[in-house]
Amino acid sequence: MGRDLSALFDPVSVAVVGASDDPAKYGHAIASQALRANGRRPVHLVNHRGGTVLGRTAAPSLSAIGEPVDLVVVSVPAAGFEDAVDEALRCGARAVVAITAGFAETGDTGRARQRAVAERVRAAGAVMVGPNCLGLADNTTDLFLASDTFGPGAVALLSQSGNLALELQLRFRPHGLGFSRFVSLGNQADVTLVDLLGDCARHEGTRAIAVYAEDFADGRAFAEAAADAGKPVVLLTGGRGDASARSAQSHTGALTTSADVVTAACRDAGVELVATPRELTVVLAASQGARRAAGRRVAVLTDGGGHGVVAADAVEAAGLTVPELGRPAQDDLRHALWEQSAVANPVDLAGMGEQNPGSYAGTVSALLAAEEVDAVLMTGYFGGYAAADGGLGGGGTALADGEQEAARLIAARHRATAKPLVVQSMYPESPSCRTLAAAGIPVFSATEDAARALAATAASPADVHTGVTPLPRADAPLRETGYLQTRRALEAAGLSFPAAREIQDEAELLAAAGEFGGPYVLKALHLLHKSDAGGVALGLAGPDELLAAFREMHTRLGAPSYSVESMADLTDGIELIVGVNRDPRFGPVAMVGLGGVLAEALRDVVFALAPVPADRALRLLRGLRTAALLDGVRGRPAVDIAAAAAAVETITAFAAAHPEIAEIEVNPLLVRPDGVLALDSRAVLA
Repeated sequence: MGRDLSALFDPVSVAVVGASDDPAKYGHAIASQALRANGRRPVHLVNHRGGTVLGRTAAPSLSAIGEPVDLVVVSVPAAGFEDAVDEALRCGARAVVAITAGFAETGDTGRARQRAVAERVRAAGAVMVGPNCLGLADNTTDLFLASDTFGPGAVALLSQSGNLALELQLRFRPHGLGFSRFVSLGNQADVTLVDLLGDCARHEGTRAIAVYAEDFADGRAFAEAAADAGKPVVLLTGGRGDASARSAQSHTGALTTSADVVTAACRDAGVELVATPRELTVVLAASQGARRAAGRRVAVLTDGGGHGVVAADAVEAAGLTVPELGRPAQDDLRHALWEQSAVANPVDLAGMGEQNPGSYAGTVSALLAAEEVDAVLMTGYFGGYAAADGGLGGGGTALADGEQEAARLIAARHRATAKPLVVQSMYPESPSCRTLAAAGIPVFSATEDAARALAATAASPADVHTGVTPLPRADAPLRETGYLQTRRALEAAGLSFPAAREIQDEAELLAAAGEFGGPYVLKALHLLHKSDAGGVALGLAGPDELLAAFREMHTRLGAPSYSVESMADLTDGIELIVGVNRDPRFGPVAMVGLGGVLAEALRDVVFALAPVPADRALRLLRGLRTAALLDGVRGRPAVDIAAAAAAVETITAFAAAHPEIAEIEVNPLLVRPDGVLALDSRAVLA
């Protein structure tokens, strides 16, 4: 069930330590907000000088209150922070909200102080948000312990930024969105983002969870909690474009960036990842009605060709489709509309809305009923007739009344169907559009926002989240990661390789050649990137060519040993790369893509949290840009993609079970019509 945070969000009593009459101090803002609770619970103000604060008697200390206090807000200078927390614990506090800054964010000394305080809080059986936070609020329990007022609603916001919360409040209002809870995360010395996410998932007053996080102390735990939330989780995060700080030694590491890792974690966990506060608002507005499209087919309705074309392009740019409607649906629309209306999709009323605003309602109803439509986007002028200026050309009361009636009919039809409907209007604040918004239909002024909202309601088969697979544990760690040691470990896990023998001189080389027939491959060992160093010779027809290649390579490289291997039949095969890179926040992250020596140049790769089950691996492979190659092109046969997916599971499960491995990859993994064969592997210990 996670940690008990009830004292944080619904305490029996509250004390504000550092309460002040000085408007420049945070203790003033917190105390002012705390007193808004209208007698829901006792609120005690504490100031070491005593006297009065905000017209109320202030206690000089928590002990002077004379009764236990359930939640204590600490807003005092850093020098007095530890004493204030210790006194709160002695007075029976079950929760502490630590506003005070000057700890982990200042360096090692501050981090050590912070750690010591957090340990004392846990030892007392209490919980602490912060330090270095801006407070919290819970509108469902009348708990106001932040400097600003947050309008009520059903969105819980967990944020590392206070100003961002204020911007979101402004963006939320036109969409009828508000906050169930707001928590400023601070340094997360005790209560973490994961703890809060789990508690908000259980909170009846919260229907969606918005997160702004600049970093993740435990990204994998965040993904696991989000996957289990059972509610929409939307993440806005920064710094996703930078490559990993650690110098990568494999193709996998070189190709994996922070953005790839966060995107993969969100996809696996079912989290909507957004890039701006505006996009976060759009996605939350789309999630209000908890509607999910069965597919990605969108019907676009407009009363002007330009808006229809722009909307169709925006829908497709968002990853959705605008398919031509089938003959039955087109026939139904032709009966309802006039001759010049376009009915293929986009559906264009072509001016009929000006003559009969009710045509919008009838067309929306027909499109929502069409079997080949998963969602509808209405775009353009709707709302203009009922706008304050009378609409286009002063359309007059009759058109305004007709549009309002059409809005009511559309709202009723929307309530009767499970399909998403989104509206883009030139007049989003018009009475007609407000009628739609009040019925739970998202209304936007920007076409791209409407398209993004629809994308948030539609799941692609390739992106269906499967949750986060638990990390397996190996019986024994991998001690050596040379080529042959890594290869043997992967073979023991179930991955197939060609026959190979390690040799050190010409006699051993000829003996190995006698054990299996040519053609042969010769590899210089103890080189991480053998091909780049000229340490691989392919297609050596017989012992003589093998010996000649050995002499040349040994003269040039002088490697201590070599591997003689059977040359795989590359005919009709596709070379893949499968690797795992251990991220410091999210743990093992798998990469699957087109491989071989051009892996980094082609960059046709996808990512997922490891381990990757075979069914998930199959969807990843199908999501590659070059996925058509797997099914055979220009006379080539299809390869065994199921075997490739099973190999991905084997490799990623092995890597996930060995936390001592920083990077591992199999490249190339040869996928043929009759199965898979790993042709090379490498691993790097952490």
